[in-house]
Formats: sequence, C-alpha cells, structure tokens
Amino acid sequence: MATNLYDTPSLQARDAAHHWHPFTDTKELGASSRVIVGGEGVWIEDSDGNRILDGMAGLWCTQVGHGRREIADAVHAQMSRLAYYNTFFRTTHLPALELAEKVAALAPAHMNRVFFTGSGSESNDTIIRMVRRYWDLKGKPNKKTIIARRNGYHGSTIGGTSLGGMSAMHGQGDLPIPGIFHIAQPYWFGEGGDLSPEEFGLRAARALEEAIDAAAPDSIAAFIAEPVQGAGGVIIPPDTYWPEIARICRERDILLIVDEVICGFGRLGTWFGNQYYGVEADIMPIAKGLSSGYLPIGGVVVSDKVADVVIGEGGEFYHGYTYSGHPAACAAALANLAIIEREGLVERVKSDIGPYLQARWRALGEHPLVGEARMAGLMGALELVPEKTGRAVRFNAPLGDVGALCRDFAFRNGLVMRGVRDSMIISPPLVISHAEADELVARARQTLDATYAELKRRGLVVT
Repeated sequence: MATNLYDTPSLQARDAAHHWHPFTDTKELGASSRVIVGGEGVWIEDSDGNRILDGMAGLWCTQVGHGRREIADAVHAQMSRLAYYNTFFRTTHLPALELAEKVAALAPAHMNRVFFTGSGSESNDTIIRMVRRYWDLKGKPNKKTIIARRNGYHGSTIGGTSLGGMSAMHGQGDLPIPGIFHIAQPYWFGEGGDLSPEEFGLRAARALEEAIDAAAPDSIAAFIAEPVQGAGGVIIPPDTYWPEIARICRERDILLIVDEVICGFGRLGTWFGNQYYGVEADIMPIAKGLSSGYLPIGGVVVSDKVADVVIGEGGEFYHGYTYSGHPAACAAALANLAIIEREGLVERVKSDIGPYLQARWRALGEHPLVGEARMAGLMGALELVPEKTGRAVRFNAPLGDVGALCRDFAFRNGLVMRGVRDSMIISPPLVISHAEADELVARARQTLDATYAELKRRGLVVT
C-alpha cells in the first residue's frame, strides 16, 4: 500500500508557482503535477509512494533503466577531476575523444566523425548548417532545401521544429523557416486506404521523388526522417518504404539524414535504426539513448563522404555549443554504452525481450477498443477505435480526447503510456524483464478495459 512520503500538495503548489512545463498547458495544469521522486530499473516512484511501471523509458531514453549506480559513479569521478571544459579553440579532453572514438566504432563503417551537441534538437539544428555548408563546398550553392515528413518530429528549437512536421508547433512562431517542406508520412493504418502495406510503402516513398521533380532543378539538399516515427505515434513504415527512399536519395544526389535520436542505441534491436532497415545514412543525429538520459548529450554522426568535404575542404566550421562534448555528460555516455554492451541489450531486444513483448503486445489487438497493435523492437502503439469495422472509423469526439482519457487511466493503474492523438504508445527500458513485460501488458489491458467502459457510458463506442 502506498505511503505518503512527501507533502505532495505543497510540492505541487511550489511547482505551479514557478515551473513552466514543456509541451504543457501550464495554466490548465495548475497545482496538479505528478511529482516523481525516485527510480529503479523500469520503475519510478511518486511523492505519494506509488510505484509506477515506466513504459516510456523516461522520454524514450533510459535504455539501461533507472538508478544505475555505475553511471552516477562515472560522472562523480569525472567531475572530481574535470567538471567542465570546452572543446573550442584547439582543445579537447579525454571523455570527448574517448566517446567520439566509441560512437564511431559502434556506427556503420562509413561513419567516422562525431560532432557533439547537448540534445537531439541541437543536433538537428546542426544538420541544417552542415548540409548547406557541404553543398556550398561541392560547388552547388542552390542545393539548400531539405525535405522532411508531415507528423515527423526532430526537436523543438526553431530549426528542429521546422524540420519536424507538427502543424500545431508550426502554428506558434511562423514556422517552418524557408527552405524546408514536408511530404506524406508512411502511416498505413491512418492513411493507407485500400492499398496493402507493401503498396502503400512504395507510394509513400515515391512522394519524395515527386517532390524532388516538382522543385526547382538542383535545389534539394537532403531528406530527413526517423526510422520509426516516435512522437508522431510510433509509425512503423512498411518494409518497402526505406529501401525505396534510399534508392531515390542515391539516384537524385541528395543526402539521406536518418534521425536516430529515439531509435539509436538499441531501441529496435540494432545499434541504429538505419541498420534495422538495411539502409546507409549520410548523417545521423543522436541523443537520448546515448547516455540513457542520465545527463543531457547529443551528437551528429557524419559519414566520411560528408566529413571529407566539410572538414577536409571547408576550413573552420563556425558552429558549436558551450556544452559540446561536456566532460561529465561524455563520462555518463561512456558508462551507459559499457552497460549496453556488457549486458548485450541490443541483441536482447532483437532476439529475446523484443519478440517476447511484441507477441503479447500484438495480442492486445483483439481488444474491442483496439484497431491495430504494432511494435518494432521495443517501440509499440495501440490504435484506439470506436469499432473494428475499418481503419477509417474515428471517435465522435475531438481528436485526442480518447487518448488522453486512456493515458490518465493508465497512470492510475501504475503504468506510463503516452497518448498521441487517439493511440497509446510505449517504449520501455531495454532492461525490462519477461515478468515486467507481462505486468506492462496486464496493466495496459486493465487500462483498455477501464477506457472502454467509460466510452460505453458516454456512447462513444459501438457495442
């Protein structure tokens, strides 16, 4: 039974008085925020002593789970020697060079340079400048435009938001910036119509080819996309999609940027998501799983093709961040990667816990509220529908209301699931055990039952 360990109302009032939350209607939230005070493995604990299964790995990032003392010790040891120094002005330090070396060793063989940032958003801002610099040096200064996808997510800085395809974000701040536009996403369940997944995957990919043909000649610099769209709702592309995208980029001489901020470092059962789909990226932004979120750090992994031009021919690249290669963050990342390797977590997702949880998660597709249950690696989604007669049927309620209702039931049931539109998504730590996976699915089913009962009461489902 939960025990109140803290004065939760007081903490909530203090939070409401001064803390402006990200991606939150802070006025509507008021003094009702959940106060998380601890974490161990796949579990977090709130200020009332409730133990909650963290089905989202924090924010897609705690690959090795919460409470890993080894990472805390590595950070403490590094901060005791050198808490901070920059990597500007012909200077380096051991954690930065060691982490760059390690990431290059884990990355595909044609990618051997790493530019460090503080987050995935910063990584994607960096990419805009890097790509345009590359084409300038190649003598093609008109190649400035970057194509991205609707409903994709690449961060919330001005550059990251512009690359992302979230219309609500674009509506706040007159975005996207010039030189970026968006094509359709490979969302078969929501947009595939009467096409098979294979047919739809090809059609979605060929939207890129059509966009290139419709643009000014020789103006397209790059295409950017997530291997699996995360914040967009765990949109898993059909198998035909990525090989066709890679073909188009190669034949049309545009750079392929695969955003690995979520999928990188084992989430799909490969070190990077482009390996899962068998394609070669020219540039990969990384973050999240690099340090399992223990300290903020990101980066851009760059192919030899791009680095040889920007570094080899371009002289000084006037770009960087105060915390690029922060020594303590690099130490956290090195300790985190050591755990992932030692415990075989990438292979475990591919051959053990991934298939185990996928089978149980997909079984939730039989629930009367679920139109599709999908999962790749340890990223899953449940599409909530009022009836199971077709993919186009939607609730007679504002989009997202049912997802929010289900999310709140989940938290009451001791499970973090995220609501995106009217779907529920999960991305648990890679260390989740079989028993904990069973518990996750049991709590998800309990949540679906509670949501279904409430929707029946409101007359929003067909029984």
